[in-house]
Amino acid sequence: MNPAPDDITVTGIGLVTPGGTGAPATWEAVCAASSTARADPALAEAPVRMSCRVPDLPSGRGRLWRFDRSTRFLLTAAREALGSAGLDPAEWDPARVAVVVGTAAGGIDTLEAQHHKLLAAGPGALSPLTMTAFLPNMAAGHLALDLGVTGPSLQTSTACASGATAIVTACLLLRSGACDIAVAGGTDAMVTPLCAAAFAKMGALSRREHDPGRASRPFDRDRDGFVLGEGCGVLVLERGRHAAARGARPLARLAGHGSTSDAHHPTAPHPEGAGLRAATLNALDQAGAGPDDVDHVNAHGTSTPLNDRVEATAIRALYPRRPPAVTSAKGVLGHTMGAAGAIEAALTVLSITHRTVPPTANFHAPDDSTTGLDIVTGPGRTHPVRLALSHSLGFGGHNTVLAFTAT
Repeated sequence: MNPAPDDITVTGIGLVTPGGTGAPATWEAVCAASSTARADPALAEAPVRMSCRVPDLPSGRGRLWRFDRSTRFLLTAAREALGSAGLDPAEWDPARVAVVVGTAAGGIDTLEAQHHKLLAAGPGALSPLTMTAFLPNMAAGHLALDLGVTGPSLQTSTACASGATAIVTACLLLRSGACDIAVAGGTDAMVTPLCAAAFAKMGALSRREHDPGRASRPFDRDRDGFVLGEGCGVLVLERGRHAAARGARPLARLAGHGSTSDAHHPTAPHPEGAGLRAATLNALDQAGAGPDDVDHVNAHGTSTPLNDRVEATAIRALYPRRPPAVTSAKGVLGHTMGAAGAIEAALTVLSITHRTVPPTANFHAPDDSTTGLDIVTGPGRTHPVRLALSHSLGFGGHNTVLAFTAT
């Protein structure tokens, strides 16, 4: 069957996460349900001294040392995504390619490090690369430079929904005819003393430092907060006919998306999940589907008492007859902030291609809000995933839902 003119397909995936560099490593880690949380010496002075860090950060290609940690993640993940899509930047029309990158904090790792130098040794100690490393737009700018892209280059910021918002934006650019290919995703490296202290002050972080591996426990009745993580997810998106014309094999179709605002509170979600429910129904409407068609939900699932209760409430209300299989990757990867939406979108696509829903690490017992949800545990679940949703929620009341279908 020939793709419809406005079909948006996923043709490539790239991941750099605490589970490892590369989509296979991350998928294996998530399916194994083994937490990556560890004591973190860099947070020795922070109120909470554990995190989920990317191991063995690549540094050999080109001059990656020049960039903020978050940009290094992005350049590495984007190259993997292009390779899996069978795309070579030397062979495409650079004016017909877009780059869209989501981030919650830009180059915060660089900013903190350089501020410490300023206080300790004065202005002369600062790196001349400081501004180009930490400005929020520069991850997209550096990726466009790296790939030689001359089409639209944009950065999105909707807190922890940023990566998902970037994918929505890329979809809109493709449908508008502004590009033929979009390299879209999210990246953040917020495992820093300032970020750890600020989140701890809010009461958002788990305090289970005595047992880091079981600290992040999405939807579990004993959850007490998230573990700070970092990473990057990148998807290559193309219109279906463009992918077919070059002989690419789509991994999945981005069949719909929904974006809403709670207009409720700076950090707390709407208590009944009204914005998330509306975004879900919008995504399903675009996909030409209903709640009973959903096989799997990759939940935001932060492991905080409030988020998980609200998200569970919304899921229960949306699927009264046929509960979908629910999972959250944050029990393994921690909360990767602005990268989370893109990483979890990639995992949702992998669930479709592998016909497998990974387990939710550290989920042992439901509370009143999660009773009745089909939260996947144990070794994961193998079954066809024809329609799957990825949830992303962010401070400021941002809700983004992506709907993916099998091709």
